[in-house]
Amino acid sequence: MVYTIEHYFLLVAIILLAFSFFLTWLIKNYALKKQITDNPNERSSHTVPTPRLGGIAISLTWFLGLTVFYLLDYIPQNLFLALLSGILIAAVSMIDDILVLGFKVRLFIHFVAVILALYFLDGLRPFISFDIKLDIPWLVYPVVVVGMVWFINLFNFMDGLDGFASTEAISIALVLYIFTGSSLNLLLIASVLGFLYWNWPKAKIFMGDTGSTQLGFALIVLGIFYHNTLYFSILNWIMIAAPFWFDATYTLYKRWRNGEKISQAHRKHAYQRLTILGYSHLKVNFMLLFINAFILIMVLLYREISFLKIPVTTFTLLALLYLYHRIDKKVPF
Repeated sequence: MVYTIEHYFLLVAIILLAFSFFLTWLIKNYALKKQITDNPNERSSHTVPTPRLGGIAISLTWFLGLTVFYLLDYIPQNLFLALLSGILIAAVSMIDDILVLGFKVRLFIHFVAVILALYFLDGLRPFISFDIKLDIPWLVYPVVVVGMVWFINLFNFMDGLDGFASTEAISIALVLYIFTGSSLNLLLIASVLGFLYWNWPKAKIFMGDTGSTQLGFALIVLGIFYHNTLYFSILNWIMIAAPFWFDATYTLYKRWRNGEKISQAHRKHAYQRLTILGYSHLKVNFMLLFINAFILIMVLLYREISFLKIPVTTFTLLALLYLYHRIDKKVPF
C-alpha cells in the first residue's frame, strides 16, 4: 500500500483527538476540584453544577495541531497566522471563564483578532455571481469585520445545550472537508470530537467561552480562506452555517423589537424553546444534524445548477423561518 501525505496528516489528527479526549478529562477533574462550575439558574438548560473549562482542551489541541501542520509545510503561512490570531480570543475568553470580564473588553479583543486575521488573509476576494462583480472595499470590509465578530459571539450564544455547539462545529468542518479535501478540517473535527465525548448529553463538562468563541473564529476564518482560494464560496459557507446565525440573529432582532435588554441572558433561542417543549438535548442535536443535511443538499443542488442559486437560497431561509414560527406557536416568544 502506498501512503500519501494525507494519510500522515490523518494519523496526526487521530493522535490529537486522543490528546483532546484525555486533556478534557484532566480539565474536568481539575475544575470540579477547584469548583469552577456553571451553576444552574432559571435561565439554564442544565440542572447540576457542571465544569465549564472544556474549551481549553479544544483550543490547546487546535493550536498544537495547527503548529504541527505548519511545521510540516501543510498549510500556508498566511492561513497559519490568521488562525493563530485566535490565541487572543482564547486568552481573553479563558480569563472570562474564570474571573468574568466586562463585555467591552472581550468585544475589543474580538475586533483586534478579526482585523489581524483579515490582514493576514489579504482581505476578502470580491464576490462574483451571475457575471456581476461586487468589489467595493470601503463598504464590504466593515460589513465583513462586523459579521465575523457577530459570528464569534453568536456561536457563544448558541452554546446552550449539551453537545449542540460541538455538533454544529463538526458539521460545518465536515462539509468544508468534503468540498476542499483539506485535512485541516479533520484537525478541527478531532479537536472538538475528543471534547464532545464528555460534552454529549448528559454533559460532564461545558466548553465555556474559551471553546465557543474559538470555534466561531476558526470556522469563519476558514470560510474566508476557502473563498479567497476559490475552494468554497463564502456564500456557500453562509448557507451551511445558517442554522446558528439565523436562530441567533432573528432572536436578537425579536428581542430588540420587543424592547428587551439585549445584554441580559435569556432562553428565547429556538433551540432553547424546543427543550421547554420537552425535547431532550439529544433530540435537538439530531434535529440540528437533519437541518444541516438538508442545507447540504440545497448547496449541492445549486452548485450543480447555478441558476438555482437565488431560488434555493431563498427557499432554505424561508424553510428556517417557517420552523422558527412553528416553534413560536408552541412556545410564544
